[in-house]
Amino acid sequence: MALTKAEKKEMMQGVETAVKSAKSVVFVNFKGLTVADTVAMRRNLRANDVGYLVAKKTITKKALGAQTIKGTMPEMPGELAIAYSTDLTASAREILAAAKKHDKKISIVGGIFDGEYKNKEEMMTIALIPSKQVLYGMFVNIINSPIQRFAIVIDQIAKTKTA
Repeated sequence: MALTKAEKKEMMQGVETAVKSAKSVVFVNFKGLTVADTVAMRRNLRANDVGYLVAKKTITKKALGAQTIKGTMPEMPGELAIAYSTDLTASAREILAAAKKHDKKISIVGGIFDGEYKNKEEMMTIALIPSKQVLYGMFVNIINSPIQRFAIVIDQIAKTKTA
């Protein structure tokens, strides 16, 4: 079904707003998702502060062309959706999780990270970065490890002196 000019303009404004407000944008290829799967995925993305927008490729390219983004735009085959977030890694990480959950019916085809176009491989690498909370936990564990080992050594010395 063809879109009217007003619908196209509204879609273009939606893409422009999403790209301007986001620190990272992921271009998503989706095919064969059921409505129930799509609704569940959107709920999960929304819960993790990731927006999801389905748009026509020509309108998306036109909206992105109006932005000042470094690099060259990756190719966007098939149906196109845009996942965006103010967290630099959340959109890629959540789309990768959705792709695993939905048996590869969803795939990352590229994106924008920190104002620069990235290809599929670069976005997949970004998607593997853990969340900020997980990184904080890893950091605390690293700091705590020597202290914990020192406490164990002191405890063992105390046990040998009392025995």
